Amino acid sequence: MSDFEMSADLYSKVQNFCAAGDKLANDRQFDAAISSYNSAWELIPEPKNEWEASTWVLGAIGDACFLGGYMGSAREALEYAMTCPGGLGNPFLHLRLGEVLYEGNDMERATQELMRAYMGEGEDIFSNEDKKYLDFLRSRVKL
Repeated sequence: MSDFEMSADLYSKVQNFCAAGDKLANDRQFDAAISSYNSAWELIPEPKNEWEASTWVLGAIGDACFLGGYMGSAREALEYAMTCPGGLGNPFLHLRLGEVLYEGNDMERATQELMRAYMGEGEDIFSNEDKKYLDFLRSRVKL
């Protein structure tokens, strides 16, 4: 839990940029979504990794980057999200990071991150993902 508390006005602005980004991402307009999420990110004060909002903003950036095919940017955002409040142990963040690492051929770390996602939510977390990720995890560990 973070001791930092954002003003209501600033929090509202961050939420508005993220809501706009979510709509764009749902329409598969990932570049525009990333831009909107980045606008939210820019509003978060330093030190950025002390704010709970950073966790979900970076998660959204990482997700949109992954879905848009920007694996390097996705990895950077997701790894930084892990340093923010509630990041480590967040099954979705571990899932996305594991998928990014898999796509980057970092199979040892991919296994670790996908296993963390699995441990957090079981097979259900893979239900909307390409089956290759769960198949890969099954090939590496006994589930």
